[in-house]
Amino acid sequence: MAKIKKGDQVIVIAGKEKGKQGTVLSVSNDRVKVEGLNLVKKHQKPNRATGAEGGIVTQEATLHISNVAIFNATTQKADRIGYQVIEGAKTRVYKSNGEAVAVAK
Repeated sequence: MAKIKKGDQVIVIAGKEKGKQGTVLSVSNDRVKVEGLNLVKKHQKPNRATGAEGGIVTQEATLHISNVAIFNATTQKADRIGYQVIEGAKTRVYKSNGEAVAVAK
């Protein structure tokens, strides 16, 4: 089960984008797509049915989930996620200080 969800603020901890931050756009299996990071160029054919133009398109590629960590705004560092039951609801909390993680939108 992935502890990182869509909309979370993350920091890259390994690879060519190490140290950069961004917002998670999507999570699938063990891969995450982060806004503005790991950009690749895709050669796209035009498609009249969808109205897509042809050419070279720059887009985000996925990163392995082990190469990103959630960013804790209070400590300004990468952090890990745990779970606690608070008022009858299962809540994600930061391991370093026990604060609840802001809800991703």
